[in-house]
Amino acid sequence: MEVWLGRLSVEDCGKLCHGVVDGLCGREPPLRGDYSASWSLEEWREVLNSLEVLFRSAVGNNSSDEEVQVGLSDLGRSHAEAVLSVLRARRGDIRCALLRRTAFMSSAALQDIDWQLKLALSSDKISALHTPLLSLCLDVRQNGAPRSARVEMDREELNVLVGSLEAANKVMLQLK
Repeated sequence: MEVWLGRLSVEDCGKLCHGVVDGLCGREPPLRGDYSASWSLEEWREVLNSLEVLFRSAVGNNSSDEEVQVGLSDLGRSHAEAVLSVLRARRGDIRCALLRRTAFMSSAALQDIDWQLKLALSSDKISALHTPLLSLCLDVRQNGAPRSARVEMDREELNVLVGSLEAANKVMLQLK
């Protein structure tokens, strides 16, 4: 993480960490475009994944500040303090997100997947770009009741989703 977060100012590091926590909490996550000068797409995914794992494990394991600092020992002092200050400030938000995710996972079962590929045509400028979008419809059963969730994503967001699903699959295989 040192190599990547060290490319940002301490202020931008804190801003990114808050954005990662926002994403964990179901709000708008940080946008790669805001950081594209700092990292390639693969590095961006690694940065997000590393920060998400750090925040989830620190809160999920109820780690003390000292334990978290040990995990951040490869970072410079200022950057490590920026990450730790976000963790301190947003610990409650992260805990709520983890509890919601656990409750959802235990009460929801994926029933069916339907997908469509289409072009974004909402304006003249966007239609000229020929941006392919994936429309993903997930049918889940939550608390016994069927529910449908629809998500539209571009190629980059789809790659992030596939990466997350692959990581989740690895975790599930380890648990077996």
